[in-house]
Amino acid sequence: MRIQVWDGAVRLNHWLMAILIAISWWTAENGQLEYHRYSGYTLLGLLVFRLYWGVFGSTTARFAHFVKGPRAILNYVRGMSSRVSERAPAPPGHNPLGALSVIALLALLIVQVGLGLFSVDIDGIESGPLSSLVSFDTGRTCAELHEDIFNVLLVFIALHVAAVFFYLLYRRENLIAPMISGKRELKHSNGADSVRVSPVRLIVGIIIASACVWGITQGFD
Repeated sequence: MRIQVWDGAVRLNHWLMAILIAISWWTAENGQLEYHRYSGYTLLGLLVFRLYWGVFGSTTARFAHFVKGPRAILNYVRGMSSRVSERAPAPPGHNPLGALSVIALLALLIVQVGLGLFSVDIDGIESGPLSSLVSFDTGRTCAELHEDIFNVLLVFIALHVAAVFFYLLYRRENLIAPMISGKRELKHSNGADSVRVSPVRLIVGIIIASACVWGITQGFD
């Protein structure tokens, strides 16, 4: 049974984040700090929207739908070693283990972008929009942590990609295609085909994200 599991907003948000993380790395490595800021601001908007969409978005996008407790995670891990015929039906969205990866990556991105907003470079010329709210020393500490957290983020991204290939090669579950098409082949629908959300909610989310980015980049002046 081929059903819709991811809405367009989730898919676009996912791939834009991946692209912008790469752009942020490249612009930082090559000293293109103006474009680095723009990339960071866009990432900030995507993060705000994803948090909003995790509460008011489509069924599979909501944190309440895929974030599970320790028991559910443990049961899922135990079931991974079962034969294909004995495994529980695949969840329509993120599985309990994948949910941990999503939350970890979002948390790291929030910290990473947040530190960038307060960062100050070594000569004090290039600074985040909120750097005026902290001392120079604090701004420098934020800049150093901004670099360190990115290295941690890279490790989690590598683990995320490795997990995708693990599911593809070992579990025979293609997690990439659904994040492109939005559809996934499932034996049991489990009520998953319920991703339609009022366009009003989408517009509200975009407005909220845009307003947050505008306010922060203006330093709340």
